[in-house]
Amino acid sequence: MTHSNDHRSNPNGAGLWGLPDPDTQAEFYQDVTLKRLLAWFIDVVLIVGIFFCIGLLTFGIGFFLSGLVYLAVGFVYRMTTLTNKSATLGMRLTAIELRRHDGQRFDRQTAALHTLGYYLSMSTFILQMISIVMMFTTARGQGLVDMVLGTAAINRASERR
Repeated sequence: MTHSNDHRSNPNGAGLWGLPDPDTQAEFYQDVTLKRLLAWFIDVVLIVGIFFCIGLLTFGIGFFLSGLVYLAVGFVYRMTTLTNKSATLGMRLTAIELRRHDGQRFDRQTAALHTLGYYLSMSTFILQMISIVMMFTTARGQGLVDMVLGTAAINRASERR
C-alpha cells in the first residue's frame, strides 16, 4: 500500500498517516460505504446459517438460547475473520478490507476492539444512526467505531494499481 503523509496536508488526517489520502487516492474509498452494506448483509446471512446449524447440532438447545448463541457466533465470526484477513467473508466478496491507522491489517487486538465497538454501536439505535451518517459523510467513509480506533475500510483491488 502506498503510504501518504496526509497528516501534513490534511488537518483531519492527523494520526492516520498510514491510510491512503482520500483527496489524492480516492480510488481506495470509492463505493466502500455501499460495499460495506452489501458485505454486512452477506455476513448476516452467513452468521444466521452458522447459528441455524448450531441449533440443529445441539438438538434444539441452541434455538432455546438463540440470543446468546447468535451473539456468540457473530462475535467469533467477526473476530476470527478480521484477525485472519482484516475482512469478514462478506468484505472479501465485495473486495474491501479494514486497515489500522498505520495502514496495516488488523491484528487480534484491533479485531477484538473493532468487533466489540461494532456490537456496542449496534446495541443502540442512535449510535448506529450516527455511525451510518458518518460513513456517508466522512472523507474516508469511517463509521463511529472506525473514528474511535483510527481504522478505515478500503478497496482491496485498488492496492494493486
